[in-house]
Amino acid sequence: MRFVKLHGYGNDYLVFKADDLGAAGDLGGFARRVCDRHFGAGADGIAVVGRAGGEEGADFNVRIFNPDGSEAAMSGNGTRCAAAALAHDRVWTGTELRLSTKAGVKVYRLLEADAGRGLYRFAAEIGRPRFESESVPFKTDGPLERVVRHPLEVAPGETVEITALEMCNPNCCLFVEDFGATDWRRLGRLIESHPRFPARTNVEFVRVASPDRIELRIWERGVGETLSSGTGSSAAAVAACLNGLTGRAVTVETPGGRLAVEWRDRDDEVVLTGEAEVVYRGEWLRG
Repeated sequence: MRFVKLHGYGNDYLVFKADDLGAAGDLGGFARRVCDRHFGAGADGIAVVGRAGGEEGADFNVRIFNPDGSEAAMSGNGTRCAAAALAHDRVWTGTELRLSTKAGVKVYRLLEADAGRGLYRFAAEIGRPRFESESVPFKTDGPLERVVRHPLEVAPGETVEITALEMCNPNCCLFVEDFGATDWRRLGRLIESHPRFPARTNVEFVRVASPDRIELRIWERGVGETLSSGTGSSAAAVAACLNGLTGRAVTVETPGGRLAVEWRDRDDEVVLTGEAEVVYRGEWLRG
């Protein structure tokens, strides 16, 4: 089974063609094996790409699986890696690509392409955020229109303030002043599987540097610590704006690099702009 490995700011994915995975059986179990960094190829997830079946005019279908075998509704970086793989292999040669995901059809517009370096830059309309507690989903004593600066007990006697929203996936954002003074990996692990998040959640730790720049540390559902996250960056940007800390357009600095996020005022669509880079081709032999 042939694959292409790409990364978006250090968030790495193995892209497979759906037609080539017939022998893989359970795709969740396959993802666990192939994503293992010691006994497999190693990645933050796999993207499985196939021709779309007519979903809202989509060109291709993309499914994203995490290293723990769970399937994500969407990955900003992973889906961008899939788009870049299609462009690099010239399976798709246009300027606007419609990808069907479990979170709906997403539109990717190619801004730059350097086939020699395997580097591709896209602006993607990845959807509108949802804020109702039931939509996140986030369990509360009563329904909330918005989960903003809400107290969450993470351990006996320890409560943090969160802003939660659905941005393709469940996301939980915490605003911090100093990453070094925050035990964010421990908190990320606790919050990811907190009983108030019945579908688990991505966790973003956000430091606001200025009204148009934020910095992130990321604990991703089903993955753990990651160098970058497209949907996580988008959720953090929306949460910062929602709390009156930034405007609607920000640069998001992750440990892996910088992405641009705009939460459009006219239609509430979130536009994520970033790169994906081809790393190598490989062939998985174990089935």
